[in-house]
Amino acid sequence: MTRHKTPPSSQLSLGFSCLGHAYSHMFAPIFYVAALTLEKDLGLTHGQVVGLIVVGNVLFGVAAPLAGWLGDRWSSTGMVGLFFIGTGGGMVMTAVAVSPFQIGLWLAVTGLFASIYHPVGIAWLVRNARARGKALGINGVFGGIGPAAAALIAGGLIEVSGWRAAFLVPGLLIVGTGVVFYWMMARGLVVETKHDALPLPPASRKDAVRAVSVLVVTLLCTGLIYQATQPALPKVFSERLADFLSDGVFGVSVFVATVYFTAGGLQILAGHLADRYPLKYVYLSCFILQVPLLMLASAVSGAALVVVAMVMVSVNVGSLPAENSLVARYAPSNWRGLAFGLKFILAFGISGLGVKLEGVLYDQTGGFAWLFMVLGAIAAVGVAATLLLPSESRARAPVAAE
Repeated sequence: MTRHKTPPSSQLSLGFSCLGHAYSHMFAPIFYVAALTLEKDLGLTHGQVVGLIVVGNVLFGVAAPLAGWLGDRWSSTGMVGLFFIGTGGGMVMTAVAVSPFQIGLWLAVTGLFASIYHPVGIAWLVRNARARGKALGINGVFGGIGPAAAALIAGGLIEVSGWRAAFLVPGLLIVGTGVVFYWMMARGLVVETKHDALPLPPASRKDAVRAVSVLVVTLLCTGLIYQATQPALPKVFSERLADFLSDGVFGVSVFVATVYFTAGGLQILAGHLADRYPLKYVYLSCFILQVPLLMLASAVSGAALVVVAMVMVSVNVGSLPAENSLVARYAPSNWRGLAFGLKFILAFGISGLGVKLEGVLYDQTGGFAWLFMVLGAIAAVGVAATLLLPSESRARAPVAAE
């Protein structure tokens, strides 16, 4: 039996997709760390400051279907290159903004271009992958590295040069990556493909309709928890870890980075589980575990809070390889970019309102107990919905590529 070597274009698709995943998740965590400084600089409350990114977060999801459709109909590689240039450029412009309105405007532009990655980049990765769960798990590691690195870089740059540097330096890096990506396209090293490297037999129409109906609910649950947790962690750590921290934001950023690095690293395990076991039960387990962890986070402080947060976020993002595999399983391959785009309307668009939920609940209650209890209830809804997913045999044999 001849063993086929993975073509360089497939390896590059994984590499650039992983970088894109990390970059797509950087602008929001950078802002949430910077928000600790902006509250004083702008004379606004915590809720008012985090409100500046709401439009960007909503566009991050709402614009995804159009990006996915363009990736399906025009060029996935062309759209990925546009993602790098536009996202980096938006961050650079945020760095030079001089008013709350301008900050919100350029964060919105950044969110608009960043919306390209998930529908296009993940569909592009799935199309080139021979082991979807493994590829999505590796890709998910970088989805965790992005927020972690963003928090750490932001904390360090803010301490040294102020909040503007926290946007300027990563923005220039992302633009530079886009330049390299387009150069590789011009050299024929990165190529367009419209067919799956390892196709699977199509799902029945009945199972597809049922799965999509359930995923609408579960995607909202996962997204709301993720979006509300991101701005909450820097603030809750600054309050409940005061005995461990000195003045400034760098110490907070280290704890936030630790949480997301841990969550990212566990994505490889999550991807392995998604390849090895039925997707429904891997996905369900993640929701079941989140309920007690979120409830516990509402009450603990100190070192226990850091441990709970690491496990809580790890389980939340650990559901993504199974979740993305479910979307790929039940979506036609020629419409997969649009399908992932519709997913991210829910996961980052509508769920982007989780940021507003976090800000409002904090301003109203002066703490985070109610926020984590509400998120625990949302996870319980996810448990109930996931139970309704169609069951399938683990033996999902691939069909021969034509």
